[in-house]
Amino acid sequence: MLDGCLSKRGTLRHTPVGVAAIDFTVTHDSMQVEAGRRRRVRCEVAAVAVGETAQAVGALHLNQPVRLTGFLAQRGNDDRRLTLHVTGVSTVAGGPPELGQRQE
Repeated sequence: MLDGCLSKRGTLRHTPVGVAAIDFTVTHDSMQVEAGRRRRVRCEVAAVAVGETAQAVGALHLNQPVRLTGFLAQRGNDDRRLTLHVTGVSTVAGGPPELGQRQE
């Protein structure tokens, strides 16, 4: 699970077999506790969604707070960078979590 804001979104496309797909980026910003110390965590995460989830992401607005569920996988056979393959997406009411709240 990852909370963040939708910062970039590609165009909704279809695979050769007709399944909807979309690439996007989520920006995460939170405070975490590591080894007993607070640490600010900021990152951009590359993501992809397919099927109905892709259509849901395509309907979101940029900078909209979201909660994503899914799994990490290599981008491709020749590209070892990780991409979050999103299997579930929901909007987060009231904006992104405040800094200081613990994210898992």
